[in-house]
Amino acid sequence: MVALRGKEIDAFLARPDAGRPIILLYGPDAGLVRERADALIASSVDDPNDPFSLVKLDGDELSAEPSRLVDEAMTVPLFGGRRAIRVRAGSRSFASGIETLAEMNVKDCRIVIEAGELRPESPLRKTCERAKTAVAIGCYPDTERDLARLMEDELRIANLRIAQDARAALMSFLGGDRQASRNELRKLTLYAHGKGEVTLDDVMAVVADASELKLDPIVDGAFAGRPDIVETEFAKAMIAGTYPGVIISAALRQAAWLHKSALAIADGTPASAVLDGGFPRLHFSRKPAVEAALRNFSPARLAAIIEQLATAALDTRKQSTLAAAIAQRALMAIAANAKRRG
Repeated sequence: MVALRGKEIDAFLARPDAGRPIILLYGPDAGLVRERADALIASSVDDPNDPFSLVKLDGDELSAEPSRLVDEAMTVPLFGGRRAIRVRAGSRSFASGIETLAEMNVKDCRIVIEAGELRPESPLRKTCERAKTAVAIGCYPDTERDLARLMEDELRIANLRIAQDARAALMSFLGGDRQASRNELRKLTLYAHGKGEVTLDDVMAVVADASELKLDPIVDGAFAGRPDIVETEFAKAMIAGTYPGVIISAALRQAAWLHKSALAIADGTPASAVLDGGFPRLHFSRKPAVEAALRNFSPARLAAIIEQLATAALDTRKQSTLAAAIAQRALMAIAANAKRRG
């Protein structure tokens, strides 16, 4: 059985085994699947934009004619050189084509298959794990260590350092999709170019929320002191399949914005100017909740909440099975403490 894990994956991707030209990339992290597929294709052909060097196939179409995969893999290029085949798996199986190809002597051609999450009994995964000329690589969301390494790599390339509070906040915003995380990091390093050190303000100004789900009711409910809203909306988010860490990230961004706003008001800026200014512009429907939050919390308490939420974000990664409970407890604590003014 050839299913790589841990350091074996890094070693294989750095120097792919020519004796295993069939590579299945699968898992819930679509960004990591794409990133690894791009790297494998780039090392397989001289020019990925050359249609004679790189053939792209649709898995669902292959299911109707699996032999086409064999034909493409055994085709000898007219002008020589290396070739690659990139297959995007769909809902239909083309495992029979892989079985046939795995028994053949494939030369100067790499077959890279991209798939979503596959069960162990999936025909495609089973075939690639059992074949001697194939390898299956699972692509799962980055761990805390993976994200730390990714962050360090991008910061080193940009010749930047990062402040401790900025690091904690940034870690809570990343994860779930490797390409999305890398894109956010590159956006941040571009923004901070020439500054020497990335600050918390930089992180809050640049790093975007990748979630499409509306999380404002949960976050606003917490800071407005409405535990009933937090409980109801959090339950809806869990049913919708939202990762708890994403909600904590949204709360952390809101806490940072509230902290900055509270400091401005303390320095004499009218609350109306704070609420109506800035970017992105606060939606009118959120103003009552945000006004309540600014009345409930002082800058000092908001700074403490930022630290608490950053800790909760890291805890959700360390204890993934308890992520929902950790996130809900942190948000409910904010809502309960909102009644204590100051």
